[in-house]
Amino acid sequence: MIKIAIIGYGIVGSGVAEVIRNNSSNISENAGVDIVVDKILDVRDFEDSPDAKCMTKEPNDIFENPEISIVVETIGGAGIAFEFTKRALSCGKSVVTSNKELVATHGPELLQLAQDNHVAYMFEASVGGGIPIIRPILQCLAANKITGILGILNGTTNYVLSKMRLEGKDFSEALKEAQLNGYAEANPTADVEGHDSCRKIAILSSISFGEMVDYRKISTIGISDISLADMKYADVLGRTIKLLAMSRRYDNGVYARVSPVMLPKTHSLANVEDVFNGIMVRGNAVGDAMFYGRGAGKLPTASAVVADIIDIVKHQECTKMMVWKMPKGENILDIKDFDSKWFVRLEVSNKLAALEYVEKEIGEISVVSLNGYEDELAFTTLSSKEGKLIEQIDSFADSKDISKVISKIRLY
Repeated sequence: MIKIAIIGYGIVGSGVAEVIRNNSSNISENAGVDIVVDKILDVRDFEDSPDAKCMTKEPNDIFENPEISIVVETIGGAGIAFEFTKRALSCGKSVVTSNKELVATHGPELLQLAQDNHVAYMFEASVGGGIPIIRPILQCLAANKITGILGILNGTTNYVLSKMRLEGKDFSEALKEAQLNGYAEANPTADVEGHDSCRKIAILSSISFGEMVDYRKISTIGISDISLADMKYADVLGRTIKLLAMSRRYDNGVYARVSPVMLPKTHSLANVEDVFNGIMVRGNAVGDAMFYGRGAGKLPTASAVVADIIDIVKHQECTKMMVWKMPKGENILDIKDFDSKWFVRLEVSNKLAALEYVEKEIGEISVVSLNGYEDELAFTTLSSKEGKLIEQIDSFADSKDISKVISKIRLY
């Protein structure tokens, strides 16, 4: 029998206990031994919970218990979760987590600590929820040099954008619906401003490229400024707007970003709707491999956590080691030095004069027309160095014929 402990009895933590309880026979068969939840640490009381008998408020009931060999950390954040994770690994206990912030911030240190203590630190659930992605990269695609990752990594933002496009709801209305359905937190900032996707692409990039990619240095733009008008313009262009996280490996570093993108409707990710995620991994041998499924949710995420537990149990005699090194220097390439093309909307007082001004400043453009928006000049640009192009676009409001830049969105 393998005894585990859960730290944090929130949505994911309670889900892990539920999956182990409801699927115990199947889990035991796959692991080759019974797996049971022995202790659950939380400061709150859960007297009516089916797991009430396992509850404790005393950390030492876990860390000083030699019978507990695996700790599941589902607290979240990089504060007390970091301290508890370090303590568990130092005590010779393997740790499984869904905590993307902790992994993205302290991954190298915790992986090294696990290696030093001959245990495992595993986090499949930190990126794709119930979508298997980390294990396939490390195992199924092990013969490849991974050169790029592109994906929809956040179910909340994808749900909001789907509601805007398919049902004509504005951003605030779609977000409120996501919150009512339990797809968005009361404070949705981490989702809608792209921070969640940023941490996830940093983790995937670190694993794929073999060295830490610091999420704090990745250019990140969220979806809070996307409007229904932007959606309509995208439709005219035969495109759809998605929040995309991407990274590419080059000889001199990593190019990474998170931002809304107007994606051609023929693209594989364009039809990923609702709370679903889609992740494309490019290997130099396999080409593009795509992973699709629910990227969040109580039971899908818990499923990935329990899968890691089973993996650890099955490989106890040959502890699975995963490490990524710290970069020797700055490994995030400046986004300003890369070529990009954009869709731009300007509020104008004189469209013809504004058009002449824009063409003089940035060269050839393609004008996009939409009924009902005659007081705007909307256009797409050619590919150009991003830093210079964005600087030019932002300066358009200095023209007497242009009132303001309404929006600018990358084109794929």
